Amino acid sequence: MAVINDLIDRISDPELRRRINDEVARLQQQKKFGLVFEEHLPEATPLYEVPIKVKSLVARKDGYFKEFFRVKRIEGETLLCEREDDSHEQVELNKNEAVAVALFGDPIYPYLKPMDAVKNAPDSDLWHTLIEADNYHALQLLVYLYSGMVDCIYIDPPYNTGDKSWKYNNDYVDSSDSYRHSKWLSMMKKRLILAKKLLNPQDSVLIVTIDEKEYLRLGCLLEELFPDATIQMVTSIINRKGVSHKGKRGETNREQKVQFSRVSEFIFFVMNGSFSIAKTDCNMLEGQIASSNNGGGKVQWLSMLRRGSAAKREEKEKHFYPIYVNPQTKDIVEVGEYLPLGLSRETVNVPEGLVAVWPLRTNGDEGRWQCKSDTFKKYLERGWAKLGSYNKKKDRWAINYLNEGLLEEIEKGTIEVIGKDEKGSLILNRVGNKYVEPKSVWNQVTHNASEYGTSLLQSIIGPDRFDYPKSLYAVKDTLYLCLKNKPNALIIDFFAGSGTTLHAVNLLNAEDNGKRRCIMVTNNEVSAEEESRLKNAGLQPGQEEWDKWGIARYVNWPRTKCSILGVDVYNNPINGTYQTYLKQEKEKERTIKQITLIDNPSSMKIAQKKELVAFCCQGKLPQSLVKADSKFIVSENYPCTILFDINYIDEWLEALEDQGHLMDIYIVTRNNEAFKKAKADIIELLGNITEEESVLSPMQDGFKANAKFFKLGFLDKNSVAAYRQFRELLPLFWMKAGAIGECPSLEGKGIPSFMILDENKMAIMTEESNYAVFLDQMKDRKDIKTIFLVVDSEIGFREMAAPFKWAKTYQLYKDYLENFTINYQK
Repeated sequence: MAVINDLIDRISDPELRRRINDEVARLQQQKKFGLVFEEHLPEATPLYEVPIKVKSLVARKDGYFKEFFRVKRIEGETLLCEREDDSHEQVELNKNEAVAVALFGDPIYPYLKPMDAVKNAPDSDLWHTLIEADNYHALQLLVYLYSGMVDCIYIDPPYNTGDKSWKYNNDYVDSSDSYRHSKWLSMMKKRLILAKKLLNPQDSVLIVTIDEKEYLRLGCLLEELFPDATIQMVTSIINRKGVSHKGKRGETNREQKVQFSRVSEFIFFVMNGSFSIAKTDCNMLEGQIASSNNGGGKVQWLSMLRRGSAAKREEKEKHFYPIYVNPQTKDIVEVGEYLPLGLSRETVNVPEGLVAVWPLRTNGDEGRWQCKSDTFKKYLERGWAKLGSYNKKKDRWAINYLNEGLLEEIEKGTIEVIGKDEKGSLILNRVGNKYVEPKSVWNQVTHNASEYGTSLLQSIIGPDRFDYPKSLYAVKDTLYLCLKNKPNALIIDFFAGSGTTLHAVNLLNAEDNGKRRCIMVTNNEVSAEEESRLKNAGLQPGQEEWDKWGIARYVNWPRTKCSILGVDVYNNPINGTYQTYLKQEKEKERTIKQITLIDNPSSMKIAQKKELVAFCCQGKLPQSLVKADSKFIVSENYPCTILFDINYIDEWLEALEDQGHLMDIYIVTRNNEAFKKAKADIIELLGNITEEESVLSPMQDGFKANAKFFKLGFLDKNSVAAYRQFRELLPLFWMKAGAIGECPSLEGKGIPSFMILDENKMAIMTEESNYAVFLDQMKDRKDIKTIFLVVDSEIGFREMAAPFKWAKTYQLYKDYLENFTINYQK
């Protein structure tokens, strides 16, 4: 309809124009079924670096790319053109006011112009990529490079809210545009058709975020384009405070209707083939995701130091021996023999570089271990014992083990063995805490877009550069659920914006040592305010003073580069820490409190005891456990215990043995000395509690990652066919070979007859006459995975490629030219 309206506007007869408008409006009111939208004026990309020649298609630089002209002649600085429509009007344009354009669907011959690089992992051959380009043409290129090979596409397209957030044909689409929905759908459909070609049809996922403005239409479009996929939509809470809806244009405050405040957005998951979402220990509605290495359910290892009764050295002398620890590697290196009574531990020679850990009580007295030396050695071999945490204050290492009760649980299957850690200790998981399916409503604190999107981005690149970035953790959690079991996944984001996706991939890789590779595509548009300022200064797109303020160069690449290096745009270390899925154990003192509210605890009635439990334990201990004759309450199922009568301290302490789960301990007494003695006994008996806490990673540490920044450019077909663009196409060959190692480049004017690039695992033969030498050099080079051969005939290519059965082979430049001449969208 946009084309029809454009033609109607050219009718000079006002009455005829009115009548035709009325008829078109009547036709538009007819009911249509299914997702029906107008195919709009073709989109176009300005080619600022391409010289204008005769037959070039051009547009005005300051126009909306709705009018196109074909250059017929060039006279000095004047372009004599013909309008590309039915009128064929003759138009003169000044060269400076025109730019060459490529319509979407026209054959293009792209190349990648290196702009910058960041290398913070010199020993890694993994390289991420940012491509500055209109994403439609970048997708055409990516289809040539990675058709059917992509594991995940994550996109956050413009939401079409009506503000100046996205352009169509170089013009902002606002809320008053009656065609804004169909323009948006037309734009999305063109790109999703190409995206589908990229995805692995057997096992891949497309993820699209959206809000309420277009989610219904987007859902229908996805159903249409991916009829064989499983499609689900998730509601994700991104702003708990809510965002109020503004009234329609022209409404006064009094007229505006009260609407629901928006706190969420939506995420579509298009799952192809056998793809499925990973289960985790978090259902995404409550709690936070933890590392799969931690196994979900916590299993409390016990202290090897004997506490309570029979805990002195002299009571079991063969249980008194040194355990030698390397404090640097945090390993148990050796287990000594028992030291007979009467011999001082000072007489024992400690091996150099090690420290001896003895079973010493809290007050410094000599105690004993839970088992003999030989038994402990067997426990170590089987992974049943390990080095615990280090108490810096007391300069003492804890030694942990699994007692008979825990071993019986393993035997029964209530505790499962996941594997062994790097030290050889068992990794355990309580079966009752199995992984669960994520729910379709996500309510995660870290998904707050203000704190973990805007504020985080500003800490890296400064304020006022980008509006409404995604929460880093919202993207990371989404990718984790899709790629948890794909550590080598290839991920593409062709609406990359501020670069959150690559940032999230780097954080995910850092946590699980993955080698996921990310390719980002973003245009280099400037903000609406910046565009107005630059135009007033007499600047135009394509000039350096204009382009440096664009999103690719001013936002995405600075964020990518800085986050990898761990510095902000001013080269200062980034303040703050990343939250991770990883957990670490930390010793924490138990809460031991004295309750002095009762004059005579021995005379308390059951009602008083229940009131005391309710008051002190705050729901951590149920009142139903209280009986009339209860002197204390201890339960394996609750983290709280209470002693009602200090006279029963010995029985209570005996009941507390091996109750390492207890966090809160209450003693009812007004006798301060008795409380202090009881507290010391509890500390000696139970020690500190070991808790899991999230591992925080300093942002200033950066990431062990590498990234390359390219700008998409366009080549002349005839020049490529004449083999004159090898230097320009070399980065493209590097990407087609998997972007392994640092992108190669050529210095000087000469082109070698062949190149064997060990670091990139690829080889290129540029001169057919040197095939014999090339073949000899390539004997047994199974490390080379991709080979490009410049050969004129297809038969000759097949013959030359035949010996290299272990590698992927491509015919240059035929493979490239045919792809972009034939394989394009109309």
